[in-house]
Amino acid sequence: MLFLVFTLVGSIFLFFSLLLIYVEVGTFSFSLLSKVNISYSKVLIIGFFIFLTFAVKMPMPPFHIWLPEAHVEAPSVGSVILAGILLKLGGYGFVRILYPCFKVAIYYYFPFIAMLAFIGIIYPSIIILCQLDLKRIIAYASISHMNLVVLGIFSDNLEGITGSCFLMLAHGLVSALFFFLIGFLYNKYKSRLFIYYGGLYNSMPLFCFVILIACFGNMGLPLTCNFVGELLIFIGMFEKNKFIFFFCLFSIVITAVYSLYFFNRLCFGNVTKYIKTFEDFTDIEYMIVFPLLIFIILLGIRPNLGLDILTPNLSIILERIK
Repeated sequence: MLFLVFTLVGSIFLFFSLLLIYVEVGTFSFSLLSKVNISYSKVLIIGFFIFLTFAVKMPMPPFHIWLPEAHVEAPSVGSVILAGILLKLGGYGFVRILYPCFKVAIYYYFPFIAMLAFIGIIYPSIIILCQLDLKRIIAYASISHMNLVVLGIFSDNLEGITGSCFLMLAHGLVSALFFFLIGFLYNKYKSRLFIYYGGLYNSMPLFCFVILIACFGNMGLPLTCNFVGELLIFIGMFEKNKFIFFFCLFSIVITAVYSLYFFNRLCFGNVTKYIKTFEDFTDIEYMIVFPLLIFIILLGIRPNLGLDILTPNLSIILERIK
C-alpha cells in the first residue's frame, strides 16, 4: 500500500510537470527541451516537481519509508526485481530528464538535494544496526547506496555521473544476490528474524562464503563492482564540493560496520536451537547464485566491460548540455 501511495503521489507531480512543459514549449522532445528557453521561475517549478517524482523512486528521505515495507512484504523474486530494476528508474529520470533538460534547477536546488542525499546515506546505515528482519536490513542498505548515486549524478562531471550509473548496475547485482540468499534461508527455516540465526558456517560453509562476497561488495571493497562506482562518485564529488566529499566519507566506515556486523552475527557464534536441519546450497540455488557472484567479481576486476559502454554515451549528454 505504501508503494502504491508514494508512487501515485510522485506520478501526480510528474503529470503536472508534463502539462506545464507542454503549455510552455508545445513538445516533449528531449533535444528541444535542452535548447528552448523557459522562464527562470517556471524552470525551477518544473525541475522541483520532476525531482520530487524521481526522489520517491530512488528513494530519498523523507520518501524512503515505502521501500523497507515493500521489501518485507514482497517475495524474494519481487525484492530482486524491485532492487535490481525499479529503483533504477529514479536514477534514469535524473540522468535522462532532469539533468539534461532542467540543469538550471539543479544548480539552484543543489544544497537542498545534497542535504537530503547526505541524510539518506548516513541515517539508514545507522538504522540498520537495530533491525531484526534480514530483508529490512538489505532494504536500508539499498537506500544508502541509492542516495550516494544521487550525489554522483548531481556532481556535474563525467566521473560522478559515470560512477553513479556503474554503481546502479553494481547495486542491482549485489542486492539481488542478498535477496536470493535471504530467500534461500527463509525457504529452509521459515524465518527472516536475525535473532534465530547464528553459526551458519558450521552447516552452510558455501552459503557463508557467498554472503561474505556479497558483504564485501556492499562495503565497496576493491575487486568488487561497487568499489569502482563508489570510487568514481567520490572523485566526482571531490571536484564538485570538497566539504560534502569529506562528510560522505563517513559512509564508508558506517557501511563497513553494519556489513561486518551482519555477516558476523549470521555466520559465526553459536548455532541456535532454531536451526535443526543442516543443508547448504541445492543445485538450483547454486545455479542462481553463481552467475551473480561471477559478475560482481568480474566487473570489479575488469570495470571497462561496463565503463566502455557508459562513458561515451554520458560524454555525449554532457557535451550537449554544455
